[in-house]
Amino acid sequence: MFDTDADYQAYLDALRESALTYGVAIHAYVLLPTGVQILGTPADPQALSRMMQALGRRYVGWHNRSRGRSGTLWEGRFRATVLEAETYLLPAMVFIDTAPARAQPPAEPAEWRWSSRAHHVGRRSEPFLTSHRLYWSLGNTPFDREARYQALLETGLGASMIRKITDASWKGWVLGSAGFTAQLAAQVPRPLQPRPRGRPKKVDKPVPN
Repeated sequence: MFDTDADYQAYLDALRESALTYGVAIHAYVLLPTGVQILGTPADPQALSRMMQALGRRYVGWHNRSRGRSGTLWEGRFRATVLEAETYLLPAMVFIDTAPARAQPPAEPAEWRWSSRAHHVGRRSEPFLTSHRLYWSLGNTPFDREARYQALLETGLGASMIRKITDASWKGWVLGSAGFTAQLAAQVPRPLQPRPRGRPKKVDKPVPN
């Protein structure tokens, strides 16, 4: 997917343009040799899919022209999930900005150029990124926010949270409370969380007198 710095830069340029065109506020991202992770808020229900389609067309076209090839680079549609911001947005940002350490082969996140980490800790400015209100709540000044976020990165996420975000991202499960999930379930005609394992509990029928 990405072989050279030019590949990473071309994808990042396409992401900036597509997000602006289709109204998706990008909060965090990481580009890895074999995949991409993006955290964003779409302006409407169709914005995310339109952005990803445009992003794919632009990057695949550039990639193929630069190598004199044709065809696609990905198998199937992109994977996405919905999360409840109050509980999961900051963990999702940390998950993305520490992803290079979990990649194969792993890389030092602080030295990985192709992620939003440097922006969030004040080492680089990326104007196309939109700081979520929960990132702003980390402090009253940029220095306070950057220092608090750096502390979150250094603390990291527990294995359970990493597994939960990973599973939700790959399987499309919702990350949220029971109430949040119930609200979405009324709008989306598919399972939003994994079904309980095992056989359904047997319910005894009343015996007529």
